[in-house]
Amino acid sequence: MKNLSQLLLLSLVSLIIFISAINPSKKETQPNILLIISDDAGYADFGFHGSTVMKTPHLDKFAKQGMRFRQAYVSAAVCGPSRAGIMTGKYQQRFGYEENNVPGYMSNSCLPDDEMGLPLDQKTIADYMKSLGYKTALFGKWHQGNADHFHPTKRGFDEFYGFRGGARSYFSFDENNPNMRREDFLERGFGKFGETKKYLTDAFADETISFIEKNNDQPFFAILSFNAVHTPMDAEAKDLKEFPQLSGKRQQLAAMTLSMDRACGRIFQKLSELGLDENTIVIFTNDNGGPTDTNESYNHPLSGTKANHLEGGIRVPFLMRWKGVIPENSIYENPISTLDLLPTFFNIGGGNKNDLKEIDGVNLLPYILKKNNSRPHQTLFWKKENRGTIRDGD
Repeated sequence: MKNLSQLLLLSLVSLIIFISAINPSKKETQPNILLIISDDAGYADFGFHGSTVMKTPHLDKFAKQGMRFRQAYVSAAVCGPSRAGIMTGKYQQRFGYEENNVPGYMSNSCLPDDEMGLPLDQKTIADYMKSLGYKTALFGKWHQGNADHFHPTKRGFDEFYGFRGGARSYFSFDENNPNMRREDFLERGFGKFGETKKYLTDAFADETISFIEKNNDQPFFAILSFNAVHTPMDAEAKDLKEFPQLSGKRQQLAAMTLSMDRACGRIFQKLSELGLDENTIVIFTNDNGGPTDTNESYNHPLSGTKANHLEGGIRVPFLMRWKGVIPENSIYENPISTLDLLPTFFNIGGGNKNDLKEIDGVNLLPYILKKNNSRPHQTLFWKKENRGTIRDGD
């Protein structure tokens, strides 16, 4: 009888192992994805790009743990349309989002301010990832339309903590702040407005960490959309003290960059503590070139600045880490686009490429893993009103 019980137990264990092998859990087949976007950072203002002034130890370490892309481009030289390209995987001009921030201007200039934003007929990156069973969240800056119908929670994101507009103070608003607008206030979910006592960069990192902790047992897709280091130049005193050799906006920028790097470091540490390192793809990039005039960022050795189509306006830092898959301390040389994020993530999550409609981006994995040695893009395009730029090959 004892031998029969042991035999039955062994058979049951074997059956469980077999079922697990042919039907692995979602967590094993769907890695978590975290996209971190800085705002208006200079191309040269990171240690991993050669800066000896800026202090970015956590991002420098992160760069060595994965792949650095030498020629990563955004689809627009200013924040709003660049993010619209990321959200849709398409050149944003296809749906009337010219290279201008909204509210302000779209192809149909007769639209009232509240009707300017990411058009509702456009499927977002969050919509796609949610369809694959991912828990989705956006923390930080939205800048895709201020009206309620453009709200992140109505565009595929399960959770939102941030502000609807394009820039705001890094410190708490109160009744003494002039010119307050609804899109400037911090918001949790939909319509729950309320300020925080925390420095904004820390608040967004804390919310991201909390989301990771709550969802560490299921696949998640999160975008941490920092407003750092966009103006206003609001740095904390403790960080300003780290750069006594600098002054003015340059000192403020260095302090704000240090704060952002520290926030990224806390998130990387949390992923490690939870044992999620190898099951989480993390990308760090920026939304456009640094505005050298307004925040004294450096884009060296690139010419140009935010809002123009020289390299300094459209070429950005781009790091990707996927432990055990992407080679450590590696470099990818060919041009890529942030339009590629959506199809890459959708593929990684197990989506069918045939479900992607009219997408201009491509799945980067075959290229960066050297399964396809051709270029992801032969030609890239930029357009702002009656000005345009084309890059073909080199």
